[in-house]
Amino acid sequence: MPHARRESAPTRRGRVFVLGLALAATAVTIAPAASADPPRPGTPDQLGVNVKVFDPSMPVAEIQAALDATHAAQVDNEMGTERYAYLFKPGQYGTAEQPLQIKVGYYTEIAGLGASPTDVVINGKVEVYNRCLTEGGTANCLALVNFWRTLGNLTINIDGAGQDGCRAGANFWAVSQAVSLRRLNVTSGTMSLMDYCTAGPQYASGGFIADSRLPSTVNGSQQQWLTRNSEVGSWSNGVWNQVFSGVVGAPDDAEFPTPPYTTLDTTPLSREKPYLFVDASGAYNVRVPEARKNTRGVSWADGMTAGRTIPLSDFFVATPADSVRDINNQLARGKHLLLTPGVYDIERSIEVKRRNTVVLGIGHATLTAVNGSTPVDVADVPGVVIAGVTVDAGTELSPVLMRVGKKHGNRPSSPANPTTLSDVYFRVGGPHVGKTDTALEVNSDNVLIDHTWVWRGDHGVEGFTDTERWNTNIGRTGVVVNGDHVTATGLFVEHFQQYNTVWNGEHGTTVLYQNELPYDPPTQADWMNGDVEGWAGYKVGDHVRSHTLHGGGIYVFNQNNPSIHTENGFEVPETPGVKLHHIMTVNLSAGVIDHVVNGVGDAADMTKIGVPVYVAEYPAP
Repeated sequence: MPHARRESAPTRRGRVFVLGLALAATAVTIAPAASADPPRPGTPDQLGVNVKVFDPSMPVAEIQAALDATHAAQVDNEMGTERYAYLFKPGQYGTAEQPLQIKVGYYTEIAGLGASPTDVVINGKVEVYNRCLTEGGTANCLALVNFWRTLGNLTINIDGAGQDGCRAGANFWAVSQAVSLRRLNVTSGTMSLMDYCTAGPQYASGGFIADSRLPSTVNGSQQQWLTRNSEVGSWSNGVWNQVFSGVVGAPDDAEFPTPPYTTLDTTPLSREKPYLFVDASGAYNVRVPEARKNTRGVSWADGMTAGRTIPLSDFFVATPADSVRDINNQLARGKHLLLTPGVYDIERSIEVKRRNTVVLGIGHATLTAVNGSTPVDVADVPGVVIAGVTVDAGTELSPVLMRVGKKHGNRPSSPANPTTLSDVYFRVGGPHVGKTDTALEVNSDNVLIDHTWVWRGDHGVEGFTDTERWNTNIGRTGVVVNGDHVTATGLFVEHFQQYNTVWNGEHGTTVLYQNELPYDPPTQADWMNGDVEGWAGYKVGDHVRSHTLHGGGIYVFNQNNPSIHTENGFEVPETPGVKLHHIMTVNLSAGVIDHVVNGVGDAADMTKIGVPVYVAEYPAP
């Protein structure tokens, strides 16, 4: 049954700049047959009861009914334990006369099983609408808590989608953090990143797109967004912090901050997320894209994405019933790891020791720390890929939730084959009490972090008030980077009790950083860094001599005590090699950030609620 949900709105704020816009078959549950025969390696038989595979020969009405039933169960299941993956074999789904209209709820992945996004075509829509939080689900409708869902590797043909009125002609993707949109091909209509039909335009706070080809795109109320290595027909507007990296058709950023665009012609380092696909013989495989430097546009424009193919038979396909001992034994034997949908209790570390190992989660597979464990420990080896995994803190304090490399190790690595984290999310609190010193610690050199949301919960079902949460959900630091030559594309870190991000390694690069300071310090005394008022949301170590950030935002909402001050949003060493490009702070309605960076920039105070304070370049040219 769904957990009780939050009955009042979160308090993120946004200014909507573009308003008044005019704009499947029976699900086959894939489970082992009721016989003595084990599941066949390399087939979907292994993938478990929460994975459903659709075939284009199935009646549209039955597919629609199965998807509608899951959406009804998941649309309000924000802190629940149910997890689902819906996979579509190559072919066409829906018609102009009977379009397939998919709505995506919490902890749901919708993905095509083609080698290319063009191999699976949805004639219809795949959408997320505003969630209505009060008055029995009819009022307070917004997208601020539309978290934890995944869409990718398919084509959406909106023409003839069967809707009229406000929703005609647009595919709505009204989401916030921990929502991944990858390898999407939208061939018609408009892509709207807000829902302007449910109670009119409302707040949203996302988000991430990669390796996708999109038509005219409406940003709407999205406060921040990263679009990476994609193509867009057009982009309508921005709110606070819109970053484009390696995007064909991206808007120019010459007039920053009006509009607030940050545009990089190419992405310095990228690697697309691994994906399941079915080959011509019907066998299941995982494609692992290669790392690329200084690229733009989609990876599949000229054929199959460059990389390597690993048959599913080379994976240990795990379920929550499998022990960590069994998982580690399989990894030690040279198997890769596929985590099927579910919540896994992790009492000791999953140890990834071999180079080029792939750990792929589907359907928002979630690893929960037990007895203060570190759920994932990656050795100092090159080429490891961790993707599609959520890591939750447990009720006993963990030193760290995911560690990449030893803190004082030799740090062997490969610039051409970086260890990569794609769509890896962290939670401290929310579904239950959580405690950790650090969520993500990166000690290895040459690591790529491609989209993460590292969240100490500002709300949840733990049974505590907002004031009590400060002393019950312990999360001191979100991300610590000690390795050199680490790149982050889409780094979202929120609500930690000291520095949210600490970057100690040399030659680091971040492309889009978003942070909300903690909502819940009870007093100024609880929010002091020695003699300094507060902890910066983004800290570059004092000894660092080379670091680059493109597009960063720090937000403040001290709801427990609006008199609290934070001296600086960003804190960095004053040296020519440390460069911050297009950064800002904003007041969401309580508390004060006195300066943007190192004493530079006006205060984000109660006179500027919802009005960002920008610094275009630091240090000033």
